[in-house]
This record gives sequence, C-alpha cells and structure tokens, in this order.
Amino acid sequence: MEPRRKRRRPRRQAQTPVAAASSVRRTTLDIPVYDLVAEDRLDAVHERSMRILEEIGIEFRDDTALQSWREAGATVTGSRVRIPRELVMEKVALAPASYDMHSRNPERCVRIGGRHMAFAPVYGSPYVRPLGGGRRYARLEDFEKFVKLAYMSPALNVSGGTVCEPVDIPVSHRHLDMLFAHIKHSDKPFMGGVTSAERALDCLEMCRILHGAAFLDSHTVMTSLINCNSPLVWDETMLSVLRVYAGAGQACIISPFIMQGANTPITTAGAFAQLNAEALAGIAYAQLVRAGAPCVYGATLSTVSMKTGAPMYGTSETQLLTFLTGQMARRYGLPMRTGGMRNGSKTVDTQAAYESLQTMLPAVLAGGNYFLHSAGWLESGLSACFAKFVLDADQLTVLQRLARGMVFDEDAFAVDTLKEIGPGGHFLGCSHTLQHYSTAFFAPETADLTTYEQWEEEGERSAFDRASAIARTMLDEFMPPPLDVAKEDELKEFIARRKRDIPSAAS
Repeated sequence: MEPRRKRRRPRRQAQTPVAAASSVRRTTLDIPVYDLVAEDRLDAVHERSMRILEEIGIEFRDDTALQSWREAGATVTGSRVRIPRELVMEKVALAPASYDMHSRNPERCVRIGGRHMAFAPVYGSPYVRPLGGGRRYARLEDFEKFVKLAYMSPALNVSGGTVCEPVDIPVSHRHLDMLFAHIKHSDKPFMGGVTSAERALDCLEMCRILHGAAFLDSHTVMTSLINCNSPLVWDETMLSVLRVYAGAGQACIISPFIMQGANTPITTAGAFAQLNAEALAGIAYAQLVRAGAPCVYGATLSTVSMKTGAPMYGTSETQLLTFLTGQMARRYGLPMRTGGMRNGSKTVDTQAAYESLQTMLPAVLAGGNYFLHSAGWLESGLSACFAKFVLDADQLTVLQRLARGMVFDEDAFAVDTLKEIGPGGHFLGCSHTLQHYSTAFFAPETADLTTYEQWEEEGERSAFDRASAIARTMLDEFMPPPLDVAKEDELKEFIARRKRDIPSAAS
C-alpha cells in the first residue's frame, strides 16, 4: 500500500504592498489618548523645568545663539544661558500647534499635529542586515532600497531621512546622494540633512529646484531632526542647522537624546524635568530665529542597564516618559515626536518583537504625531534590517487600524444579518460577510497562518525568511513615481557641481 501523500492546499497569493504604492492613507488617532497623570503633576514637572532653565541654565555653545539670547533678555554667562520662564513660554507659544509637510505629490501631504500621525522609518544606522543575512556597513544601494520599501509601504507616510549611513560615499557628499534618493525613488515627504549648516543649505537648494523657490518660501517640505546633547547642552552644529531650517520656515524636531540614568537623573521624574527643559529651550530658540517656525516637541527615550551601560527599550520607565511627553506636548500646544520600533536585540527575535511593540504601542496611545524609527530598527539603531522593516510595517498597520477605532452604524451592528442567519447558523457565506470580508480583518503578510504540516512542507520558514521574501518581491517590482525630467537633470547638475566644490575628504 502506497503511503498517503500530503495534500497540499493552494496557498493564497501574498498581497505584498507593491500595488499599494499609489494609495494614500490618512492616519489619524480616533481613540482616546491616555493621560498618565493629573494636571497638578504636570504643573510639578513644568515648575521643575522652569527652575532648571532659570537657576541652572543650559549651555548654548554657539556665539550667534548666545547673542540672540542676550538680546531677548536671558542671562548669559560664558556659554551658559539662564532663561526667565516668561521668556521661554512667550517664545514657545509662537510655535504652531500643527503644520503641513508637503511633498512633490500633493496627495501625499502629511499633517503634523493634532490627531494626525506621521510614520518615518529607521534613521542613522551605520550597518545593515541584508536580505541574505549577516551584518555589514551600509552602502548607497542599501539606502536606495530602504527608500523604495518606504515608498511602497502604505503604513509609512514619510520617506524618512538618513535611513542608513551609506559609508561608500564620502561624508561631505552623502547628504546630496541621500536627498536625491528620496526625491527620485519616492514622492512622499522627507527629512533634511543635519550634519552641518552648509549641508542643510544644500538640502534647501535641492528643494528649491524640486518645488520652486516661491513654493519653498511659503511651505514646509522638510521636517529635520535636531538633537540636544544631553545633559543641558545645545551644540554649535545642531544650532547652526536649526537656524538654516527654522529661518527658511522648515520644521525641526527638537529632540533631547535621553539615556535615563546616564545623561539624566536616574529617577523618571528627574529625567523628564530635564528633558522638558532642554526641549523647551530648543523650541524657544527656534522662535528667536523665526517666529512661527514649525517645531515638534519630543525626545529619543531609553533607560540604561546599570550592569552593562547598554540602552534598554520598551521598559516601564520609557513608557512612562512617553506618556508624559504626550501630555506635556498637548499642554504646550505642540506636535509630539515619539515612537519607533526600537529595541536592543542583535537579531530578528522575540526580544526585538516585544521591545519594539512595548515602545510603539504606548507611543500611539500617548497621542504621538511624528513617529521616527517606525520600521527597520535593530541593535539599538546600529543596524537597519530589511526583514524587520517589513515585519514592522505589518505591525504598524495593526496599530493604525487600532487607532481608527470602531464603527457603530447600522451596517456595523448587522442586526438584519442576525435575523437572516438566526440561532445556530453561521456567517461565512452570507452577503454581509461577503461584502466586508476583504477589509474586516488585517492578516499580517509576514505571519504564517497555515497548518504545521504545510509550514513544514514549505520549508519551515521563519518570520525572518518570510519577511525577506516579501522585501525581495517588493524591490523586484518597484516602479519609481514619475519625476519631471527637467527637474531631475537640474538636480543632477547641482549635485555634480557641489561634489566638485566640496572636498571629498571633508568631515
């Protein structure tokens, strides 16, 4: 007797997000935000932050910034600036509660603020985890692949910035190639370079070519990351870049880089009071540069292992800081930067999954507006991973559907359908189910929903394997959005000229 053959069921065709690149998803938070503490606790945080600014002060290691603070009425001693609370809050109040981040495709304009949510991929990783596995330094071709994946992923509505560091390009030239990749391979909004004022000016000029000078003068097309050098230092590089962007009406994410217990007090309340003081000082300075300049309030959050000194993500303390960030942003009437699928794992494993979700879910519930590191982050940000990018995009879709909440109309209650089916029946083939089955639930494409036998027969593929296969398909089927030929040629000419002018060995 012949052994029974396993009957292989046809597997449904994977619905990769390839065709979805042309779709536009507006992402808003339609469920309540979570307020962690009562108003009196927010008052206590605010009061301590004001004391830090008035009594301790913050260093602004930049002569131009120091002169601006003197003229505004702050007390300047050396590079230490002590700012009266009235002055801080007067300037912070000038920053808008929301703004539009425009792209070359008008349909992809993203609102930053209120209940609107913008999701950008991983940022700043020197290494990549290629589709075939392993770990190596990032190259420009990797950067371009991540931009393509972000363009094709409906869960991401911002192309990002320095998704990974293309080390095969000289540091002094990188910003040109990276910005051109965002422009060429995507029509979603992007972030500008922040490693020097000169490079920020190059990014502005490329945007003038892309959008036109008149449009750039009156519209925000870049939101760029300005990190405080915690504790209590704003350095010359970041301040000079802030002046370029804020002065041109481009948005800045004013973001202290918090490693609680290392560059802040170890207590969560103390860490947040410091974070708040640093962020408010940066936002206030942006308003000295240009009143009404768009700013995003937020921070990069982690705690520090007291055993190894390594950053930790998704801890209870970082979750508390996240919720406080949301409440304080709303108190000051500012958009909130937050989130990210951040983790310290060295590979795509359980630690990567739970730390990422423990970081991102509180960020959504805290009312975040600008989510950086939303896909692809691994190894405390040292690595950008293609497989995790796809896995994260799947989970972002789950969270975005949660954020939309429920529908309570007559069709959703389906009372007529219940009458039709009656007691003891089933709903699998009824007209109401057929009407809604394709959109009622989201089944992550990276999840295996087959039987054990079919999974075994198909090669026992892991989540990493499945996500890598989806990424390969997306990249194989990528089609760039149309770009005006004359603008593309002008951009290429500008880049070539700047590369001739800038020494490739410049740091």
